[in-house]
Amino acid sequence: MPEPMSSVSFPPSFLWGAATSAYQIEGAVREGGRTPSIWDTFSHTPGRTAGGEHGDIAVDHYHRYREDVALMAELGLGAYRFSISWSRVQPTGRGPAVQVGLDFYRRLVDELLAHGIKPAVTLYHWDLPQELEDAGGWPERDTAYRFAEYAQIVGEALGDRVEQWITLNEPWCSAFLGYGSGVHAPGRTEPAGTLRAAHHLNLAHGLGASALRSVMPARNTVALSLNSATVRPVSQDPADLAAARKIDDLANGVFHGPILHGAYPETLFAATELVTDWSYVQDGDLAAINQPLDALGLNYYTPALVSAAETEVTGPRADGHGASEHTPWPGADDVAFHQTPGDRTAMGWTIDPTGLHELIMRYTREAPGLPLYITENGAAYDDKPDPDGRVHDPERIAYLHGHLAEVRRAIADGADVRGYYLWSLMDNFEWAYGYEKRFGAVYVDYSTLTRTPKSSAYWYGKAARTGALPESDEVF
Repeated sequence: MPEPMSSVSFPPSFLWGAATSAYQIEGAVREGGRTPSIWDTFSHTPGRTAGGEHGDIAVDHYHRYREDVALMAELGLGAYRFSISWSRVQPTGRGPAVQVGLDFYRRLVDELLAHGIKPAVTLYHWDLPQELEDAGGWPERDTAYRFAEYAQIVGEALGDRVEQWITLNEPWCSAFLGYGSGVHAPGRTEPAGTLRAAHHLNLAHGLGASALRSVMPARNTVALSLNSATVRPVSQDPADLAAARKIDDLANGVFHGPILHGAYPETLFAATELVTDWSYVQDGDLAAINQPLDALGLNYYTPALVSAAETEVTGPRADGHGASEHTPWPGADDVAFHQTPGDRTAMGWTIDPTGLHELIMRYTREAPGLPLYITENGAAYDDKPDPDGRVHDPERIAYLHGHLAEVRRAIADGADVRGYYLWSLMDNFEWAYGYEKRFGAVYVDYSTLTRTPKSSAYWYGKAARTGALPESDEVF
């Protein structure tokens, strides 16, 4: 049950953290036996990323992790969610681990614990070993089995010191942007392959969760992070409601259906019958996927507003996930996406904290009794140092205040939300956007790699230390 709280504070045990991912921050892509992931290949392919930028160095966290952990401790963070580079640990995606790769994560975990910061491990944040992609990638069933082996390796290495585990981060992006619109690695545009990939990611989660539990202490928790969409229809017209249901199935039901309930939505099958026959869903798959969860991570940035399309939609999709001539929504060519009203971040995403409250309450109903964590939430702005070298970002502070207030409201409304991970700890390689978009609470000068906490870092640090939200206009 949620702990009682006042109108201005969070429960005493509420976990305040920040998040990153391996390819976005580590660099050192050729050290310690690491081999290319799909993001190494994709980012080095001309035309795939802004300015041809890549994560070869990123922010050099591999060599600067002690400095970064000290900074987290200085800010007062209680937890740090990071991902493991699969190809750093298991370069070909199969076979024994490279111990020097695991040793980096052992050192990182030890450093966090020494500073009183709880580590939270995400096993997969989009960086599939290239050799597994060469063998077919996520549309191939074997990739799910390879993931389970990898999960067991990492669980055995770190399970004695890491209690919070997340199998997959945003499998929707891996499947629908990686194999549908092609704006993410590996850059394929295969509608049927998109749904095959989604199923095998689900299977990977289930098999990976079982593998983790087979080698870890019972006290450890296993979760996954979904970027479930808050999907709203333009109107209550039956056609618009049907459009919203279709996108809800493709964004949400395709994952939470089998993971939480052991079944795909029948309406999803109906919407995609011209795309795939779903014959790759084998006997026993749904039971394997439907593993008990200890918690569910929710990532939220902006809601989606949809309607029935008057004509078939062609050209770039205005769905908040980058322009592409290929849709990330197989079977939904009759759906139109609309820009939601309101202020926007540098990503062009509308700022709407109520969408986070709506999402939390939905999953409170969808999975009653299941603890929730906000495993990503944050905003990109065009941050620049002032003449004194300080970085003031009042827009981000206002964004965080608004969204955390909605988390607090959801707890008051009965939701069991146990923690919040700010995206992101520091500026980093923002996938196909290269280094153009800055999500960090800590500013990184990419020419020197110097870290400078922004005003929002100090604001958030005060919230973490006190368990209450400072005023959004408080000066830091």
